[in-house]
Amino acid sequence: MRQGVKRRMHNRITKKVIKTLSKRTLESVAENDLDKAAADFRLATAKIDKAGARRVLHPNTAARRKSRLARAYAAAINKAKPADSAQS
Repeated sequence: MRQGVKRRMHNRITKKVIKTLSKRTLESVAENDLDKAAADFRLATAKIDKAGARRVLHPNTAARRKSRLARAYAAAINKAKPADSAQS
């Protein structure tokens, strides 16, 4: 039972970190901080992969979250780039 409590806390922390990094990635793109966004995106995908491999998340859930984050990130980058080219 004590191991279950420890594991539950560890899993909750991991899931919270993934959610925080995902939000931070999209916020960085919205603020046009593309270098920080790219770093956050790589970190978020790495954490999601690791959580899927360690079964904190089901592997299909991890793949789905990565896919959704990648699509949102790419869309936000494309939306931000025309704004950059218009300023140049």
